[in-house]
Amino acid sequence: MAGRLIYLIGPSGSGKDSLLDAARPRLIERGCRMVRRVITRSAEAVGEAAQGVSPQQFAAMDAEGAFALSWQANGLSYGIPREIDDWLAAGDDVLVNGSRAHLARTRERYPTLLVLLLTVDQAVLRQRLIARGRESLADIEERLARNARLTAELITGNGAGLFVMDISLLDNSGPLEHTVERLLCCLDHGHPVCA
Repeated sequence: MAGRLIYLIGPSGSGKDSLLDAARPRLIERGCRMVRRVITRSAEAVGEAAQGVSPQQFAAMDAEGAFALSWQANGLSYGIPREIDDWLAAGDDVLVNGSRAHLARTRERYPTLLVLLLTVDQAVLRQRLIARGRESLADIEERLARNARLTAELITGNGAGLFVMDISLLDNSGPLEHTVERLLCCLDHGHPVCA
């Protein structure tokens, strides 16, 4: 039996990287593979442990078919290595740090994927983005407005060809340990809202 593609999405600052790091040992125990993304930013950049490549390297890799999924967001290019298809075919579950804007295209390629939407209270998200110090206050407010719009579209199904029952919601406004438990609950039971 083929494995399941688990597609984690959420706004920048919602804690996807922290959640993946905290959940990694327990996910590995369950036989779930976690994918290292390829991103067009330097290896020294703060954030997830991705493979940093130049835009030219990324374009060459994409042209060679190195990616199962690829997209652009916030001035960067992102790629998910093609090896996930081999893992899925072998029956392994595969967790991907994905893109909300790329969800509809991903659903076309992997129609049975499990979508996990990591949410966070807007006030908490604002504080996390400010503390991160990567963007101006104006950029943060623009990002927050975009997040509110995209989250509303996903939850109502507008623009993504989805219904709310297709998405498991994970609130990461509180302690990270609670979010890890909700993540594991979603994977075990496929419940759309993991409270």
